[in-house]
Amino acid sequence: MDVRTEVTEKINSTLIDLFEVDPEAISDSSLLYEDLDIDSIDAVDLIIELKAFTGLVIDPDDFKSVKTVEDVINIVCKLLENETNSEG
Repeated sequence: MDVRTEVTEKINSTLIDLFEVDPEAISDSSLLYEDLDIDSIDAVDLIIELKAFTGLVIDPDDFKSVKTVEDVINIVCKLLENETNSEG
């Protein structure tokens, strides 16, 4: 399984399990706040969950521009890619 698929599955399962989002409502283009009813407190919880998943510190400022599920996926993948590149 590639990293992007793994990250996508983790984010989707977190949205479903932690925030009780309807799985049918989740797509890459779903708007976190409008479509999925994620508020700012939920966003902080999501950051904490993703930190536990990746083992990396996710800067809350990175989430200020996040609007869609795909934005979250892109941020996490970029962090993982940067981590991999810095190890090499």
